[in-house]
Amino acid sequence: MTYRICFVCTGNICRSPMAESVFRARVEEAGLAGAVEMDSAGTGGWHEGDGADPRTVAVLEDHGYASAHTARQFRASWFPALDLVIALDEGHQRALRRLAPTPQDAAKVRLLRSYDPAAAGDLDVPDPYYGGRDGFEECLEMVEAASEGLLAAVRENVEERAV
Repeated sequence: MTYRICFVCTGNICRSPMAESVFRARVEEAGLAGAVEMDSAGTGGWHEGDGADPRTVAVLEDHGYASAHTARQFRASWFPALDLVIALDEGHQRALRRLAPTPQDAAKVRLLRSYDPAAAGDLDVPDPYYGGRDGFEECLEMVEAASEGLLAAVRENVEERAV
């Protein structure tokens, strides 16, 4: 049975497509591509149908990640098909938990940086949209750091299902 994850930020053009691309690479490197599916979405629909922000694309490509993406808005109806919904900041986490149709669905919502043991206190990945390239580089560093812990958690769940 496939394990399904959706990464969620505000408009689905900066942080969540970055997290999706990085995590997809980690899953492929780990040999779990057939067992794990991921995508991303935004809490709002402002950018639906758009590609990722050009700065996101540039940073991803400069670091060897794929960058194909089309923005979309997260829908409450997706919850039953998802195993994990990864919020990029606490505002997204609150919005997604309010949107969840059941308490079990709300429990699927986790902060990305909660998987980074070195993250202390503030678990938000800051929105780089209104800044320069440095903010996108910082975002990538945070996403990469958390992806290792997320991969370990996902691998454990995938292995438990296989038993």
